[in-house]
Amino acid sequence: MGNKMTLKNSRVRMFILFLVDIGTIIADSYLAMILRFQIDGMWVPVEYITSVHRYVIINVITTLIIFWVLNLYNRVWSYASMHEGGLIICAGLLSTTFQAFGLSLLYLPVPRSYYLFYFFFLTMTTFVTRFSYRIFHVMKRGIKNSKKQAINTMVIGAGEAGSMIINEMKNSRYLSRNVVCVIDDNENKKGKYINGIRIAGGRDVIKECAKRYEVDEIVLAIPSASTKDTRDILRICNETECKMKVLPGMYQFINEDITVSKLRDVSIEDLLGRDAIDIDIDSVAGYIKNKTVLVTGGGGSIGSELCRQIAAHDPRMLIIFDIYENSAYDIQMELQHNYPKLKLEVLIGSVRNTKRIESVMELYRPDVVYHAAAHKHVPLMEDSPNEAIKNNVFGTYKTARAADKCGVKKFVIISTDKAVNPTNVMGASKRLCEMIIQTFSKYSKTEYVAVRFGNVLGSNGSVIPLFKKQMEAGGPVTVTHPDIIRYFMTIPEAVSLVMQAGAYAHGGEIFVLDMGEPVKIADMAKNLIRLSGYTLGVDMEIKYTGLRPGEKLYEELLTKEEGLQKTENDLIFIGKPLEFDEVHFLSKLKELEQAAVDEAPNVKELVSEIVPTYHIKEEDKRRDEEIYKELVGLGQASHEGPVVGE
Repeated sequence: MGNKMTLKNSRVRMFILFLVDIGTIIADSYLAMILRFQIDGMWVPVEYITSVHRYVIINVITTLIIFWVLNLYNRVWSYASMHEGGLIICAGLLSTTFQAFGLSLLYLPVPRSYYLFYFFFLTMTTFVTRFSYRIFHVMKRGIKNSKKQAINTMVIGAGEAGSMIINEMKNSRYLSRNVVCVIDDNENKKGKYINGIRIAGGRDVIKECAKRYEVDEIVLAIPSASTKDTRDILRICNETECKMKVLPGMYQFINEDITVSKLRDVSIEDLLGRDAIDIDIDSVAGYIKNKTVLVTGGGGSIGSELCRQIAAHDPRMLIIFDIYENSAYDIQMELQHNYPKLKLEVLIGSVRNTKRIESVMELYRPDVVYHAAAHKHVPLMEDSPNEAIKNNVFGTYKTARAADKCGVKKFVIISTDKAVNPTNVMGASKRLCEMIIQTFSKYSKTEYVAVRFGNVLGSNGSVIPLFKKQMEAGGPVTVTHPDIIRYFMTIPEAVSLVMQAGAYAHGGEIFVLDMGEPVKIADMAKNLIRLSGYTLGVDMEIKYTGLRPGEKLYEELLTKEEGLQKTENDLIFIGKPLEFDEVHFLSKLKELEQAAVDEAPNVKELVSEIVPTYHIKEEDKRRDEEIYKELVGLGQASHEGPVVGE
């Protein structure tokens, strides 16, 4: 009995509508004739009323067939729009035309003005019978929404995308949204209405309108806006107490996929965003397409994005080399799904293993190597400096030497702004990596280059994931210092510029990426708290913990000695490498390797002898000495106890 004969049954509704149409078509035929003559103050002549009477059955059948062909019986009239209105007008014209043809064919006389009246009545009655569903639906939804608290919404953007969003919010029974105002920077639109909602003004009135209309939610619906405009508008919105949502971009607009379901929460990347980075696709494709490319550390944050962008440039083969099998497996599955024709090899191994990295190079003979394998966590490397040296410095040395032996054409290493005037061993190890590739570049046919940039948003171990985990745990959000600043870039931005820098490489360069404006970590934490729906000082706190070992208040991208040279890309520069004694460097490097293998406690001091710009903080030095003494003491104590059997 699941298909009961009720008004909710579509067949029952269709049958009732069918009967209503029969009645209205008959009534329209007679009313049109009566009104035609009543305007002149006289009754209808008998021959005219007889003509209508004799033709009315044919007219009903013809009109019902027209309605059926135009699908006026199987539409969801609760959501009727202008399209359905156009079909009703078309049905009225066709019915009038067929009636005129039939009456003439049967020699049934009627005044010519009759057809105008008939068309008007038929169109109006059909509109009423159909759109009454929509009117009833809107009233019903309004009653439901009045029972629950509607969300006052401000829509930014009075274009086509904004119109579609407003229309859906107003008409969907599942959305409890009350659009109270619209914002648009176009002065010509100010004071006008879009879908019945007034356009209050430009972005300068956002905060004022948010208070006046008690706005709960702001929707940015300008998919064509530049990243800078989007960022500037969202920064204004972020000064209100409103939740913020944004349309993803032009892709949905082009594909006519603008719906409320496509709205997403505003992210910290939106507030820090820059204009899209333009790279020379042809130059990048020139050294990637049909080439064998090896990415060390290919499962990491930077390495995996390198693999994605390389795969998009049709390499002959892509080789992912990583010591962590889980991350390597994840990017393998993703690339196999997205690029089924890609020839992909995923290999597990360490760049510290000389024979392993050399055997890989000899077997696959890569044309291009991106070296992204590295330990990068500053405080952890301060506690394990020998591991930073083994992995970062000598992993790079062994990989670079293998590339030279196997005739690799281009070798690109990922460096960091922490390599400039380093105050931590991780940064110093990266400066040593730069010195290694500079040395190799002078004696090898391989083009060795380094690309230096700052922090990337969302990478493993970065502040954004950490802050989110802390908020999920109830807080507090920890920041080391209220004045600490960093340069940030999204991972895709950084990687696209790394690939572009590779195209510019001739050997020995240190490319420096323009990281944009520096950002206060404290401000980032406040924004993230705000975007996550928390109120700072009420349900989420920020705790300042003090600078960690080896940490700077700010990072530098260039040393004073290096200078700056422009490239064809405004966001990529070349730093002039520092001069150093290569013979002395290589001999000291050998000494450093042995010290790292022997787990020497003075490895930082040895690094500072090779990297003159590396200055160990006194407090860090004292801390290391205390830890060393404590460990030595424990070691001695372990031999002073009683021996079993004595």
